[in-house]
Amino acid sequence: MANDSRNPRRGWKFQKPRKEFREELLSIDRVTRVTAGWRQLRFRAVMLLGNGKGKVGLWTGKSWEVVDAIAKAVTNAKKNMVDVKIENGSVPYDVKAKFKAANVMVHPASEGTWIIAGGAMRKVLMVAWYKDVLAKRYWSTNLINNAKATIKALTSFK
Repeated sequence: MANDSRNPRRGWKFQKPRKEFREELLSIDRVTRVTAGWRQLRFRAVMLLGNGKGKVGLWTGKSWEVVDAIAKAVTNAKKNMVDVKIENGSVPYDVKAKFKAANVMVHPASEGTWIIAGGAMRKVLMVAWYKDVLAKRYWSTNLINNAKATIKALTSFK
Protein backbone atom coordinates (compact mmCIF):
# COMPACT_ATOMS: atom_id res chain seq x y z
CA MET A 1 0.00 0.00 0.00
CA ALA A 2 2.76 2.40 -0.92
CA ASN A 3 0.47 4.49 -3.13
CA ASP A 4 -2.62 4.88 -0.95
CA SER A 5 -4.55 7.83 -2.44
CA ARG A 6 -6.62 8.31 0.70
CA ASN A 7 -3.62 9.10 2.89
CA PRO A 8 -2.76 12.83 2.70
CA ARG A 9 0.91 12.17 3.47
CA ARG A 10 1.34 9.97 0.43
CA GLY A 11 0.43 12.28 -2.42
CA TRP A 12 -3.32 12.79 -1.95
CA LYS A 13 -4.20 16.45 -2.29
CA PHE A 14 -7.32 18.22 -1.13
CA GLN A 15 -9.02 20.22 -3.87
CA LYS A 16 -11.05 23.27 -2.95
CA PRO A 17 -14.59 23.28 -4.31
CA ARG A 18 -15.09 25.76 -7.13
CA LYS A 19 -17.04 28.81 -6.03
CA GLU A 20 -20.31 29.62 -7.72
CA PHE A 21 -19.77 33.39 -7.48
CA ARG A 22 -16.85 35.71 -7.86
CA GLU A 23 -16.64 37.77 -4.68
CA GLU A 24 -14.98 41.14 -4.30
CA LEU A 25 -14.70 43.12 -1.08
CA LEU A 26 -15.42 46.77 -1.83
CA SER A 27 -14.74 48.16 1.64
CA ILE A 28 -14.64 47.46 5.36
CA ASP A 29 -15.40 50.39 7.63
CA ARG A 30 -15.48 50.78 11.39
CA VAL A 31 -18.76 52.47 12.31
CA THR A 32 -19.32 54.05 15.70
CA ARG A 33 -22.69 55.02 17.13
CA VAL A 34 -22.71 57.21 20.22
CA THR A 35 -25.38 56.28 22.75
CA ALA A 36 -26.11 57.43 26.28
CA GLY A 37 -23.02 56.43 28.20
CA TRP A 38 -20.70 54.91 25.59
CA ARG A 39 -19.85 54.35 21.96
CA GLN A 40 -20.99 51.24 20.12
CA LEU A 41 -18.41 49.98 17.66
CA ARG A 42 -19.46 47.85 14.67
CA PHE A 43 -18.04 46.95 11.29
CA ARG A 44 -19.65 47.52 7.90
CA ALA A 45 -18.62 45.36 4.94
CA VAL A 46 -19.61 46.08 1.34
CA MET A 47 -19.45 43.04 -0.97
CA LEU A 48 -19.82 42.61 -4.73
CA LEU A 49 -20.81 39.27 -6.27
CA GLY A 50 -20.99 38.12 -9.87
CA ASN A 51 -21.63 34.74 -11.45
CA GLY A 52 -20.03 35.34 -14.85
CA LYS A 53 -23.31 34.78 -16.67
CA GLY A 54 -24.79 38.25 -16.46
CA LYS A 55 -25.73 38.65 -12.79
CA VAL A 56 -24.25 41.12 -10.29
CA GLY A 57 -25.09 41.81 -6.65
CA LEU A 58 -24.03 44.54 -4.22
CA TRP A 59 -24.93 44.65 -0.55
CA THR A 60 -23.68 45.80 2.84
CA GLY A 61 -23.60 43.93 6.12
CA LYS A 62 -23.05 45.22 9.65
CA SER A 63 -21.94 43.26 12.68
CA TRP A 64 -19.75 43.35 15.77
CA GLU A 65 -17.23 41.10 13.96
CA VAL A 66 -15.67 41.61 10.51
CA VAL A 67 -16.25 37.99 9.44
CA ASP A 68 -19.93 38.13 10.36
CA ALA A 69 -20.38 41.43 8.49
CA ILE A 70 -18.84 39.90 5.35
CA ALA A 71 -21.05 36.81 5.66
CA LYS A 72 -24.19 38.96 6.00
CA ALA A 73 -23.21 41.06 2.99
CA VAL A 74 -22.59 37.96 0.85
CA THR A 75 -25.91 36.30 1.71
CA ASN A 76 -27.86 39.50 1.04
CA ALA A 77 -25.99 40.17 -2.21
CA LYS A 78 -26.91 36.66 -3.41
CA LYS A 79 -30.58 37.42 -2.74
CA ASN A 80 -30.49 40.77 -4.55
CA MET A 81 -28.68 40.05 -7.81
CA VAL A 82 -29.59 41.93 -10.99
CA ASP A 83 -29.10 41.06 -14.66
CA VAL A 84 -26.52 42.87 -16.77
CA LYS A 85 -26.05 42.59 -20.52
CA ILE A 86 -22.73 41.37 -21.95
CA GLU A 87 -22.05 41.35 -25.71
CA ASN A 88 -18.68 39.93 -26.81
CA GLY A 89 -17.17 40.79 -23.43
CA SER A 90 -18.20 44.44 -23.62
CA VAL A 91 -21.24 46.65 -23.23
CA PRO A 92 -23.57 47.05 -26.25
CA TYR A 93 -23.41 50.87 -26.46
CA ASP A 94 -22.55 54.06 -24.55
CA VAL A 95 -24.57 54.69 -21.46
CA LYS A 96 -24.61 57.29 -18.68
CA ALA A 97 -26.21 56.83 -15.29
CA LYS A 98 -26.64 58.79 -12.09
CA PHE A 99 -27.14 57.58 -8.53
CA LYS A 100 -27.39 60.35 -5.93
CA ALA A 101 -24.30 62.55 -6.56
CA ALA A 102 -22.38 59.93 -8.55
CA ASN A 103 -22.38 60.16 -12.35
CA VAL A 104 -20.81 57.41 -14.45
CA MET A 105 -20.19 56.86 -18.15
CA VAL A 106 -19.65 53.36 -19.56
CA HIS A 107 -18.32 52.98 -23.11
CA PRO A 108 -17.68 49.84 -25.21
CA ALA A 109 -14.06 49.21 -26.17
CA SER A 110 -12.37 47.24 -28.92
CA GLU A 111 -11.14 43.72 -28.27
CA GLY A 112 -7.92 43.55 -26.26
CA THR A 113 -8.42 46.88 -24.46
CA TRP A 114 -9.36 45.22 -21.14
CA ILE A 115 -11.05 47.24 -18.40
CA ILE A 116 -10.06 50.88 -18.16
CA ALA A 117 -11.81 52.22 -15.08
CA GLY A 118 -10.94 53.14 -11.54
CA GLY A 119 -11.99 52.33 -8.02
CA ALA A 120 -15.41 50.84 -7.43
CA MET A 121 -16.31 50.87 -11.13
CA ARG A 122 -13.39 48.59 -11.96
CA LYS A 123 -14.41 46.09 -9.30
CA VAL A 124 -18.03 46.04 -10.49
CA LEU A 125 -16.95 45.46 -14.09
CA MET A 126 -14.50 42.72 -13.07
CA VAL A 127 -17.12 40.91 -10.99
CA ALA A 128 -19.59 41.14 -13.88
CA TRP A 129 -16.97 39.44 -16.13
CA TYR A 130 -16.67 42.25 -18.67
CA LYS A 131 -13.43 42.15 -20.69
CA ASP A 132 -13.23 45.31 -22.81
CA VAL A 133 -14.83 48.43 -21.32
CA LEU A 134 -13.94 52.09 -20.84
CA ALA A 135 -15.57 53.81 -17.86
CA LYS A 136 -15.37 57.15 -16.11
CA ARG A 137 -16.91 58.49 -12.92
CA TYR A 138 -17.75 62.11 -12.23
CA TRP A 139 -18.39 64.27 -9.14
CA SER A 140 -18.39 61.64 -6.40
CA THR A 141 -15.69 59.70 -4.57
CA ASN A 142 -18.14 57.65 -2.51
CA LEU A 143 -17.44 53.95 -3.23
CA ILE A 144 -20.97 52.70 -2.61
CA ASN A 145 -22.66 55.40 -4.71
CA ASN A 146 -20.19 54.87 -7.58
CA ALA A 147 -20.78 51.10 -7.50
CA LYS A 148 -24.56 51.56 -7.46
CA ALA A 149 -24.39 54.06 -10.32
CA THR A 150 -22.29 51.57 -12.32
CA ILE A 151 -24.77 48.77 -11.69
CA LYS A 152 -27.61 51.11 -12.66
CA ALA A 153 -25.81 51.87 -15.93
CA LEU A 154 -25.19 48.18 -16.67
CA THR A 155 -28.83 47.24 -16.02
CA SER A 156 -30.22 50.04 -18.21
CA PHE A 157 -29.46 48.26 -21.52
CA LYS A 158 -32.48 47.18 -23.56
